[in-house]
Amino acid sequence: MHSTLFLFVITMLYLFITGYLGYLGYRNTRTATDYMVAGRNAHPAIMALSYGATFISTSAIVGFGGAAGMFGMSVLWLTVLNITVGIFIAFVFIGKRTRAMGHRLNAHTFPELVAKRFGSPFLGLFSSLVIIGFMPLYTSVVLMGAAKFIEVRLSVQYETALLFFSAIVALYVIMGGLKGVMYTDAAQGGIMLLGMSSLLFLAYFKLGGITPAHEQLTALAPKAVELFGAAGHRGWTSMPEFGSRFWWIVISTLVMGVGIGVLAQPQLAVRFMTVKSDMELNRAVLVGGVFILLMTGTAFTVGALANVYFFNESGQIAFLAANKDIEQIIPEFLKRFMPFWIGDIFFVTLMAAAMSTASGQFHVMGTSVGRDLFATFGKELSSGASILANRIGILITLIASVLLAYILPVYFESGIAIVARGTAIFMGLCAATFLPFFVGGLYTKRITRTAAIVGGLAGFIVSLLWILFVHEKESSVLLLCNAVFGRPSFFGNARTGFIIWSEVDALFVGLPVSAVITFVLSFCTKALPVEHIRRCFGQEQKEAPLS
Repeated sequence: MHSTLFLFVITMLYLFITGYLGYLGYRNTRTATDYMVAGRNAHPAIMALSYGATFISTSAIVGFGGAAGMFGMSVLWLTVLNITVGIFIAFVFIGKRTRAMGHRLNAHTFPELVAKRFGSPFLGLFSSLVIIGFMPLYTSVVLMGAAKFIEVRLSVQYETALLFFSAIVALYVIMGGLKGVMYTDAAQGGIMLLGMSSLLFLAYFKLGGITPAHEQLTALAPKAVELFGAAGHRGWTSMPEFGSRFWWIVISTLVMGVGIGVLAQPQLAVRFMTVKSDMELNRAVLVGGVFILLMTGTAFTVGALANVYFFNESGQIAFLAANKDIEQIIPEFLKRFMPFWIGDIFFVTLMAAAMSTASGQFHVMGTSVGRDLFATFGKELSSGASILANRIGILITLIASVLLAYILPVYFESGIAIVARGTAIFMGLCAATFLPFFVGGLYTKRITRTAAIVGGLAGFIVSLLWILFVHEKESSVLLLCNAVFGRPSFFGNARTGFIIWSEVDALFVGLPVSAVITFVLSFCTKALPVEHIRRCFGQEQKEAPLS
């Protein structure tokens, strides 16, 4: 009874704060610029928390935390990449140039930015179609992670939890635009910091401290080898065996797929265009770095330590104790081993994580429908009409995401880390498609329109084909490879040295292809006009010959 009352009180308080901040966003949204880039005057702390809260979602906490329960602390390499690449490199080397070029070109969305940079409506259309076509997959797994936790914590049906959660997010995103999203993100980021810090402290405290906890986890290595040794598992405090199946899953899909893919995430890139100067981005680095460290570091560490708790209770590791459903490891761990108040706080933490990420995704998908598609076909909308179009776009993509979140748990078998893999698929696809021409377009004047288009298309097509026909975790479920070639992966169990081709993530193939084609074609295709390049990079720069 005390738990129920406490959970009800803090949940209602959280929803009240979220609703009030969404209302403030609605009150302060007057123009399309307010709705899409928060008026370009966001505070650096709000921007950093919004960026981090959008980046870290249920996929990191429930999905990747559960993956750490399976694969161990090797997943912490993703935290290293998240901080160095996703925060430091993103803010200092990508964010500043994105902000400056976005302001010069008066770009409001990621597709609009690349379209104006390369003078290519087609590139804007292609980028928006990739977002509209594939981001619902990423959004749906975020919704799944939240709904699964609500299902366990409140003992309600998954479908009920999914619809309730999605409706709340839809309300403040549709009404408040990016200002509403960023206001609520900042508050949700603070809640996430409190919840995850409390969880990390208590997880170590109940195992006697950091050293005893890790000693107990290390002592379980024989159990890991007994169950998963054939796949390369060597214990939850060790890296999987180099070149093994588990090694490729951890490194190529979980670590590199997300660690590199974050640089080309449209919903994160647009955050850089919400601040007014580079100084704000410099000030945001520390806030963002600490936030990511506590969020991902806690989730991955607690996920791995859950094995000690489950083994001490029942003699089973976390994967088996959670009925071979990786996404249930963290919820079950909290339900069984944490006091009710930490579980209740974490419940609100998870809602905040999922809402902050989903709201950013809905916003970027909605603006791709409501602004970029109209712009591609030459339709100029008034500020009010543009806001209305964006709201309709958000509603359409929200419905698509909810439908996917309903279908995926039925269509996919349990235990294959749907949430973590769905995140990695989208981030890897974005990296292979966008990263070479996006970063190249920020740093060099030589990238041509033809090179950007062909390179982006090549990266996208190669990655998609690899997912459909080679990477077995996806191709075996999608069934197209089996229908065409009679086996779940085109390469089957083929191995070349340490490379297991069916376990190589699409990022490792699509990104090099896209990068090589983009930069090679830039030296043998027609350069953009000098006047256009001058406008993109600013009049203050000396113009080198483009020939």
